[in-house]
Parts: sequence; C-alpha cells; structure tokens
Amino acid sequence: MTNATRATSNATLTCDVLVIGSGAGGLSTAITARKHGLDVIVIEKEPFFGGTTAFSGGVLWIPGNRHASSNHVTDTREAALSYMRNETGAFFDAAAVDAFLDTGLHMLDFFERETAVKFVPTLYPDYHPNVGGGVDIGRSVVAAPFDARALGTDIVRLRPPLKTITFIGMMFNSSNADLKHFFNATRSLTSALYVAKRLASHLKDLALYRRGVQVTSGNALAARLAKSALDLGIPIHTNTAARELIVAGQRVTGALVSGPDGEMRITARRGVVLACGGFSHDVARIARAYPHVRRGGEHVSPVPPGNTGDGVGMAERLGAKVTIRYPQPAAWMPVSRVPMRDGGVGVFPHLLDRYKPGIIGVTRAGKRFTNEANSYHDVGAAMIEACANERETAMWLICDHATIRKYGLGFAKPAPVPLGPLLRNGYLTSGRTLAELARSAGLDGVALEATVKRYNADAVRGEDPEFGRGTTSFNRYLADPEHRPNPCVAPIGDGPYYALKVVMGDLGTFDGISTKVTGEVLNEAGAPISGLYAVGNDRASVMGGNYPGAGITLGPIMTFGYITGRHLAGVAGAGASGATAGNHQGGSTGARETETVLRTGT
Repeated sequence: MTNATRATSNATLTCDVLVIGSGAGGLSTAITARKHGLDVIVIEKEPFFGGTTAFSGGVLWIPGNRHASSNHVTDTREAALSYMRNETGAFFDAAAVDAFLDTGLHMLDFFERETAVKFVPTLYPDYHPNVGGGVDIGRSVVAAPFDARALGTDIVRLRPPLKTITFIGMMFNSSNADLKHFFNATRSLTSALYVAKRLASHLKDLALYRRGVQVTSGNALAARLAKSALDLGIPIHTNTAARELIVAGQRVTGALVSGPDGEMRITARRGVVLACGGFSHDVARIARAYPHVRRGGEHVSPVPPGNTGDGVGMAERLGAKVTIRYPQPAAWMPVSRVPMRDGGVGVFPHLLDRYKPGIIGVTRAGKRFTNEANSYHDVGAAMIEACANERETAMWLICDHATIRKYGLGFAKPAPVPLGPLLRNGYLTSGRTLAELARSAGLDGVALEATVKRYNADAVRGEDPEFGRGTTSFNRYLADPEHRPNPCVAPIGDGPYYALKVVMGDLGTFDGISTKVTGEVLNEAGAPISGLYAVGNDRASVMGGNYPGAGITLGPIMTFGYITGRHLAGVAGAGASGATAGNHQGGSTGARETETVLRTGT
C-alpha cells in the first residue's frame, strides 16, 4: 500500500465511517452503522443521491420473508439453499450464501421497524422456478410507494426515474394497476376516469415540484433510504467525489475528496466503505470484462453515468483483488436507443414487451434464438451467444400491427398513442410484408419469412416446441393472462409489420472487489486491507454471475450492507436490534460539523 495521500486543503473532517456512494448498498450500510451509534458521512459524486437503485425496480429477493405469508406461501431455507447452489454452480460460496439466507430476514425486519423503509409483497416467481429449490411465488418484495415530498427541500436531489420508462415523468405502481388502466383508457369509462385523475394530479405535481412526487419501485426505495439517513443526521453530500483513499501505515484512514468548496480530507476512525455502483461505464474495464465488447461490439447501459468503476479503481491501487471471474460478469439487459425530442438519445430497457403473445425476437440472420419470455439476463446471455461470430450483438423484435397497437413495443406505446413519430425518427421500422420489413431493417428476408411460418404453425395452438415459451410460471407472469391457451404465444398475423432493434445493456456489474462476508476488502494474497470495505455492485455478487430471481441484486446488497454496518460497529451476529444513534463516543458531532462545511452546493 502507498503512503498517506497528502491533501491540498487544510480542511479536515472526522467521522467513524465514510461511505462513498449513495445507492442502496451505501445507504443501508450508513443507516445500520448510525443506528448502532457510529458517526457517518456519505458522499456522492453526482448531483443526485440514489445511485442505480433509483433507476431499478426496487425489488429485493429475500427467501422466507414475512410478507410471503400474506400470499400463503410455504418456503424453506433448505429449498432456498438448494436453489442458490444450483444457480451459482461452480461459484457457490457457502459462507456468503449462509450469511445472506440467515441475515436477510433480520435485515428486512430491521429496516421496516427502525426506518422509513417499507416493503410490500409481490407475485414474482423465481426466474428459473423449475430448477431444484425454485418457487413460483413469495421470495421477492418491493419498496412501498412513497410521497417524495417527505424529503422536503432534498427532493431536488433525489435521482429522477429513468425518463424512457415514465409517461411525462409519471411512475406506475408495482402492481401494474396503473398500466392496466392506461392501456384500457379508450375502452373503459372506469379506466378513462382513473387516468384523467392520475394525469391531473401528476400535472399539478409537475407545476409545483418540476417532477413526479408519487414515486414507486426503485425510486421509492432510494427516497425511503435517503429519508431514513437524513432523519438520523447522516449528511449525504452530493457533487462530492472521492479522489484518493488516505492510508496511514497499513490502514485506510479516510479519503481526499473534491466538493463544491474544493478539496478536503475526510478522516474515518472505523473505516471507509466503497459503494460506487460498479463499473458499467468504465470503458476500459468492460472492454476486458464483457464478451460482446471484447469482440468489438458496443454496449449501451441505462445505469447512472457516474458508475465508472471509481471504487474498484481506488481499491485496486491499494492492492485489492479484482478479477473477472464470472462467465456473465454483469446483469444483462436488452435495451433500445430512443431518439429524444431534445436531440439526445435515451435508453429503454425491455422489461415487459418480450413476454407478450405475438412478439418474437430474431438475429440479423432472421432466425429466433431463444425463449423471448425468459428473464432479461437470460435473453441477454442468449444474444451474446447467438451473435458470437458477429461484431454486433443485437436482436430485432418483430410483430404485426394488431399486436403493437395492443401492447406497444419498447418505447412505442399502445393505441391511441400514435406510432408516426417513432417511424419517422427511425426508432421503429415497418413494412407491408415481411420481405419489405426485412429489407428496411437489414435482415435476411427469406430466413425471416421461414422463421415466422415455422413459429406460426405451432403458435396457432399456443405452442412453442422450439424454445418452450410460456412453459414456466415466470414466462407467464409478465405475459397477457387474458390470452388463451398460452399467455406468451400467439401467431404473427397480417401486416403491416414492425421491427425494433435491441442491443446489449446491463443493470449493473456482477464481478467486482473480493471481500470477506463482512465486507472487508481482500488483497491479492487474500488478506484484508485494514479499514477498507466494499458493498453494493462494487463487491463481487454472491449470485456468481447468474440471475435467479427478481431482486437478486438489491436483496443481497442491502443484506450485506446491513452486515457491514454492524461489523463496523463491532456488533457480532445477525441480530435484529441495535444501539440507539449517538451512543458511540463522539456521537453526531462530526455529522453536524460536516453539515456546515459541505451542505452548501449539494
């Protein structure tokens, strides 16, 4: 390790724990440490707090959670352990998995009892429910909706949701009730009145706050975590970036940071926690880690632009072990580029459309290559494999006119929202016949016609013998339950036809810094680097590069953040209760001092 970094400013702040990053990993660690009496400072280099969490679905995968009982779910630890062993394969880490399964329940109860963080049950099946130990319902919970006005003036610092998946900035609730009403607004008076009321309320919020305030999903989770931290007196300093870690002797003792008031030194008595969101936008690193980028292709990630591998880089410079070990080093997400009215390009994650009957995905060769109703990660992995001999990793979603008007396609909304603007700006491609569509989209027309003919021959009976679409509870969960006999499968009918190009993106990295279960960063020799911790996507995923269910990122992220926070406070075991904030010597003095120095400009 290097000698202590020399600060260029005389300003020095002191705390027990410095957390670098303000997503679920950083804030769950900070809140836990503060609840157990430690003085905590959180810094965030971007103008907004919330990290990738604010863009996410806000779902946590916590097997055996108490909310499952409301859905009359029976689950066992043995089944969850078997499922994780089957899903992680050669990367199964018994100690980390045991800690996750044993502590996740305590973490959930702790946050719901002690903070503003609340969850509600979901009906999500595991993504591979037919694998040993998998279940059809009960292991996932989602953040309860939240009125962001409770943040007061800090509402302006809450990262807005991803623009492409809102409707004029309006978020939809996790039960999809909003979506059903919006889709039926032209066919149901009840839905029309519901939509009119929602729009009127949202437009009023836009006028008053310049953003939607009724937040859901990951935006609600980020807001609830931030509210909890701020209520505890934990300052969250946005526009404040960590430049270098400070090392005294063989111990990390703080960081040199750059904020609105210039550079300063923050000293941390107990430790520094890296929670910088992984390396999805670290161009050099993903060129080595992502197989489709290694072969010359491109990658378009919807995660926040600040996820540039800062934490991984700082740890590496101190000798931390960071290896690309997983065959799938990131949580893949098929995305499309959306030309925006302001001249920019948005990124749309394909979370819902692929599951709907009458929509298929093909490569440039005009052939299907996977079950389109599998999870985004599985479809992404299949895209990478199917395009292994091509420079470009891409697929095209294909459907007929009736289907796109009923379900939409990507950023294209269902009727009555017009398709014309998206056809004119090139987002969508159309053709009166499949051959014409293929020419317009640059696909193999002969192969596309043969693919559709073969697919339709079985689809008329609701079958997909080639890829088994609709054969799992997860396939069917996001499909059309009113379509029979298979909610995922319908033939492609008469033209005109539409195509939408989809490329590779991710929801965050799986590979990362090697740590102990308690979060201590390990060096190349496997020994802890004293005073340095990693949580969130900076830390290697316990899932081993697989994606077995909804919330397998945030569930472990908050669980291990809770474990790390307790470890920093010297609390042994999983336990659900902790000391009251302020009991540690030094109390909240450091937090108040920091507030006066850095609060301006955040």
